[in-house]
Amino acid sequence: MKADSTAQRSEAPPRPQLAVGVFVFDATGRVLLIQRGRPPGQGLWSVPGGKVEWGEAVVDACRREVREETGIDVTIGPLVTWIERMDASYHYVILDFVGAPLTNGALLQAGDDAANARWLTDDELLDLPLTAGLLPVLAQARSLIRR
Repeated sequence: MKADSTAQRSEAPPRPQLAVGVFVFDATGRVLLIQRGRPPGQGLWSVPGGKVEWGEAVVDACRREVREETGIDVTIGPLVTWIERMDASYHYVILDFVGAPLTNGALLQAGDDAANARWLTDDELLDLPLTAGLLPVLAQARSLIRR
């Protein structure tokens, strides 16, 4: 008798989930950050991003997540780096990209799982609780847009 494929899938060990983050910069060099509205990292400020859905291209996931969390449409540029976040309840492999808004003056509005969304200068970042490791990756992203 052939085993039920559903039963086989439920017995498989959990796997890391692929996610994306996007460092969006405006024409003045400010970066777009969201305040996370849900765990992990609830209350912390980070770049817009989230899980890649099954069958979704990574670039499409980047655009969708930024739009869902901020209302802004973006173009996606180069890969900045990848990072891993894990604890006993989750394991994410996150691909971080650079992005740019498609239109200037687009209405910024927190949505989806973002509690807040703001364009921020580097000085303003220093007063916010940021996700671990955000500033070094932000510096990498800035170096890519200055080339």
